[in-house]
Amino acid sequence: MKNNKLTVTAVAAALSAILAGCGSDSETTYTQPELGHRSAVLLSVDDYQFKDLNQDNTLNPYEDWRLDSETRAADLLSRMSLAQKAGLMMHGTLTLDSDGRVDLDSMSDVLNRYVNTFITRMSGDPQYIATDNNALQAKVEAIGLGIPVTVSTDPRNHFTNDPNATSVAAGSFSQWPELLGFAALNDAAVVRNFAQIARQEYRAVGVQEALSPQADLATEPRWGRVSGTFGEDNYVAKNLVKAYIEGFQDGDDGLTKDSVITVVKHFAGGGPQKNGLDAHNQWGKEQVYPGNNFGYHLIPFEGAFDANVAAVMPYYGQPMDVTYNNESIEEVGFGFNQQILTTLLRGTYQFKGVVLSDWAIVNDCGDKCISGLTDEEVEQGVSVWTVPIGMSWGVEDLTIAQRYAKAVNAGIDQFGGVDDSSYLLSAESAGLVTQAQIDAAVTRILVQKFDLGLFENPYVDVDAAVALVGNDEFQSAAKQVQSTSHVLLKNQSDLLPVSAQTYPKVYLYQSNATVAASYGFEVVDDPADADLAIMRVNTPYETDPHYPFGTVHFGQLGFADEANLVQSENHDGVYTGSDDLAAIQKVVDAGIPLVLSVYLDRPAILTAVEPKANAIVANFGALDSAMFDVLTGKIKPKGHLPFELPSSWDAVLAQDEDVPHDSADPLYAYGFGLSYTTETETTD
Repeated sequence: MKNNKLTVTAVAAALSAILAGCGSDSETTYTQPELGHRSAVLLSVDDYQFKDLNQDNTLNPYEDWRLDSETRAADLLSRMSLAQKAGLMMHGTLTLDSDGRVDLDSMSDVLNRYVNTFITRMSGDPQYIATDNNALQAKVEAIGLGIPVTVSTDPRNHFTNDPNATSVAAGSFSQWPELLGFAALNDAAVVRNFAQIARQEYRAVGVQEALSPQADLATEPRWGRVSGTFGEDNYVAKNLVKAYIEGFQDGDDGLTKDSVITVVKHFAGGGPQKNGLDAHNQWGKEQVYPGNNFGYHLIPFEGAFDANVAAVMPYYGQPMDVTYNNESIEEVGFGFNQQILTTLLRGTYQFKGVVLSDWAIVNDCGDKCISGLTDEEVEQGVSVWTVPIGMSWGVEDLTIAQRYAKAVNAGIDQFGGVDDSSYLLSAESAGLVTQAQIDAAVTRILVQKFDLGLFENPYVDVDAAVALVGNDEFQSAAKQVQSTSHVLLKNQSDLLPVSAQTYPKVYLYQSNATVAASYGFEVVDDPADADLAIMRVNTPYETDPHYPFGTVHFGQLGFADEANLVQSENHDGVYTGSDDLAAIQKVVDAGIPLVLSVYLDRPAILTAVEPKANAIVANFGALDSAMFDVLTGKIKPKGHLPFELPSSWDAVLAQDEDVPHDSADPLYAYGFGLSYTTETETTD
């Protein structure tokens, strides 16, 4: 593995050149950056100010903002102990108190162990998020070498009907559709504008790293993480992934002081899970390619590399019986796979950034992790999060220290979801990992902190954050995309758009009566009293309440009367969807026109409900007001399906997990979409 550390001689030479250029005879001038500080004192050198982060009353190269990031990182690395370096390779989680605020007191131990990258799961008020992130930065400023924290987050700008999905509630942040909605529009400029807005909101509250975008493909319709993808076409995804990163990183030339680090995931493509099961769970760890289509899933990541993405996250999945370029791929999770991370990612794609593991890949998955809660514990309301998690697929027989070593040797720089660096230190002590490997990883992490300007000012203006996050301009743009991304699937006798003049009384199902009234409709409680029914339903799904990640929607996709339909040969879920079907039938029996709005977090099977509805629109996360804008014609639907909608469960079972739009006789083909102005529009 290449060691990017500069020599001490090179650092000294670079510093001498800078200082020589600052003499009275030099014409070199610099723009003094704003220095955010709490405990650190300021040093005055050559009429400029610098932060004395290690409190030695001397301007050290890593404290000198006139130097480039690589030179500063090399100097800082030379001052760090092995324990400090190992701490930087952990990516922990901010501890929250009972009020959902950061609990700094309970984090003192981990901060003193030099862990300083954390995911935040705070949601809601930007004032609290910004205030707590400032307090966190103030705390670490006084620790050791004063290295600032990098705060990361899962996506937090999307409207979702699944509270268990891997995202954070939008709260006060601008609220956009899921990425599938952007895929339905297939407009890179729209994606880039969204990402630019989200970037500003993230940085305003002190978040500098986005654990996104998801470059996985929706070739397996049962998979529970389809909603976070750009659909099943690899070149559409490539184009939109590139635009996403350009928006978040504020360009395609790498990180700047205004960037948010993007972590494209999940290399080398996380969609082809066996039977559509979730690799968070031991019973869903296998990743398969029956269509021999491994290369198809690499294409979206090329868009990320074209945009100089800063970081990559490998997937949990354990590839089974996969051959690429005539070489069999080792059957271990991608985070432990040297062929994937060193040969392919670092070699073929020449990726130079940080490789961040997915969460908890080094942890054990013991008996309780495998078996989950008992039926009795579920009935008693025992929290599913009491079940320990660990996703060390394919390396379960290794010790934890050996897993750290295998991951580092494969190409991992930082470990997600863990904050105990002792196992990594043990691996180094045992000779399983070299200091050179650790130095290379830490250098990459430090360079990005310098690129972002965090050493100069990691603090944010709380009042400015409150004014910016979710402002009217941002939310107006977001709501517009919620509306335009709707896909019109059926419009019998040109029922849509509708108006309160034509259909004054409406019956609503899972929609807001106040919003409907604002469009002039009178809402009634009984379909028999209505002129029109407007019903919102979700794509049916299965869950398993015995497992922490069993709550993610997976499996069954169709509306059916029978419950507990078989999801796979090794796992059954609890089916949801019968209540919606019964409610739809009630409206049909009333004999009034039915407008059906379906939330497509995965490709729903609509065969049972399509004949019952007069009009069908699909959304990918939309407020009621965004939906009513479409139904009343205020905004026209412009979306086209980012995946096909299968016609039957048998067709789903017969398709290949790694092949796009390959189910037999789909009810709606990939790219289908009607319009209010033309009879039919489709895309290739």
